[in-house]
Amino acid sequence: MKADDEQSLVFGENAAEYAAFRPDYPEALFAWLAEAVPARGLAWDCGAGSGQAALGLSPYFDRVLATERDPRQLALAPKRPNIDYRLAAAEDDPGLVDAVDLIACACSLHWFDLAKFYPLARRALKPGGVLAAWTYDWPWTGRPALDAVLERLKTDILGAFWGETSHYYFSGYRTLPFPFPERESPAFTTPIADSKKGLVRFLSTWSAVRKYRERLGRDPLALVDKALDAAWRADPPAAPLRVPLHLRCGYRDV
Repeated sequence: MKADDEQSLVFGENAAEYAAFRPDYPEALFAWLAEAVPARGLAWDCGAGSGQAALGLSPYFDRVLATERDPRQLALAPKRPNIDYRLAAAEDDPGLVDAVDLIACACSLHWFDLAKFYPLARRALKPGGVLAAWTYDWPWTGRPALDAVLERLKTDILGAFWGETSHYYFSGYRTLPFPFPERESPAFTTPIADSKKGLVRFLSTWSAVRKYRERLGRDPLALVDKALDAAWRADPPAAPLRVPLHLRCGYRDV
């Protein structure tokens, strides 16, 4: 198993916290995707985690196939009659050919073996079908003192614990290989916290935080807690704290 494969399974070790503290995605995103696809028969949520994107897609598509490699996350996914959850890695062939209107990869594409996944995705999509991949990167608040604490946490404390592909989400997916003709998309944001406590909960779900705890046996968030609290109290960001979603949206050419 590759190092990033191991790190991607870290989320399942605290699956309940991931399901509770990772944000849902905006309704406007799913509405826009539903307008971008050639039809609304089948959406494939690949790397579904605990089902945040599958749930958002379900009102817009007749069927949603949601695949996830970690059973601990999948066990917490919300059930809907038209969502079919399956235990599978992104690189496992779902046996779909010219069948999928939308493939959605919500904060997941950077974990995949892209050389294996992209041919499967192209084969699964209908001509004109859409592959949409989005992520957020490290949260910034626009408050200098608060962002200085967050930068210390991200770089000085967690720097050695980020996965090999972390540069993809830190670049807003701009450097991510994406071999599909692309279409422009609106800008979307999503709320992540309405308090300092909520921000800490969100930060606790990041893979590097988990990896730090596993290797060193202590909590990296404790190292910045007092500074984070002081900076938040001195100049609190607007609530709720929102982060941009970085979206790459392409389609299968005929």
